Amino acid sequence: MSAATQTSSQNTITSTIAADMDAVNTVIRERLHSEVALVNQIAEYIISAGGKRIRPVLVLLVANAYAYKGAAHHELAAVVEFIHTATLLHDDVVDESSMRRGRQTANALFGNAASVLVGDFLYSRAFQMMVSLNNMRVMQILSDATNVIAEGEVLQLLNMHDPDVNEESYLRVIRSKTAKLFEAAAELGALISGCNDNQIAAAGEYGRSLGTAFQLIDDVLDYAGDATEIGKNVGDDLREGKPTLPLIYLMENGTDEQRQLVRSCIENGDEQHFDTILAAITTSGALEYTRRAAEVAGQRAIDAIADMPESPYKDSLLHLARFAVDRTH
Repeated sequence: MSAATQTSSQNTITSTIAADMDAVNTVIRERLHSEVALVNQIAEYIISAGGKRIRPVLVLLVANAYAYKGAAHHELAAVVEFIHTATLLHDDVVDESSMRRGRQTANALFGNAASVLVGDFLYSRAFQMMVSLNNMRVMQILSDATNVIAEGEVLQLLNMHDPDVNEESYLRVIRSKTAKLFEAAAELGALISGCNDNQIAAAGEYGRSLGTAFQLIDDVLDYAGDATEIGKNVGDDLREGKPTLPLIYLMENGTDEQRQLVRSCIENGDEQHFDTILAAITTSGALEYTRRAAEVAGQRAIDAIADMPESPYKDSLLHLARFAVDRTH
């Protein structure tokens, strides 16, 4: 799928909720405001970087699929985006990343201390907003999700430079760190629409599986992507000593020599052998294996919403599950 085709695909997904997305962007701009100039500057910098905005889109699509009438979905979509943005700010500091979405990271531009503190501002602003909705179940979903994401971050930190991480423990990190906020976003859309517990759980399964597919394709793109398209440096995961699924597959299925090389690179964050490892990953079937795992997750997402009423919004959700697997950035 070319970049142009993917942009068209994203536009197809969001066209049904264009007015809602405009409303969400208005909420984001209003709620970002702070009396402290640096907070405004950094928050504006990272929010304006764009990105796919998949998590707020999920809130809106699910709410509309269940015929929600009201404005709380705009506020919740903004809350979810603020929580996501806060995790990005903190992530980039932890990972010492210098590039995201094709631009310098906030920590590279403004420094680590400012990035961490503005991440805290976005978290706390998100909680102010969710409290204003006065719905205990909403607060429960979001507070649980935020806590699980924090645990996922710590789990990933423990996995850094550890060549003995297996597929099961890696997938646990994905479920906590990435898929949990997708799950919460979809659940919130169903919850505020008055859905029953089974429908909320099905929406959550859709979000969790979609988030898993997205992360697994990110893992593929870290070795098979184009830096200008994916908006970060190819091979960053290896440089940071992150044992993602393609590397785990190569460790379990490669030659003794490949295993030793990968082990050494994960332990040391060594990039001097990147080309050798890239060639091994490309020829070993590791990328195909990871892509198949993403396809299974994408299909699980599609199956989860089989009973959702037919509508253009459901069509967009189905389209999104396919896009998650087929994208190249």
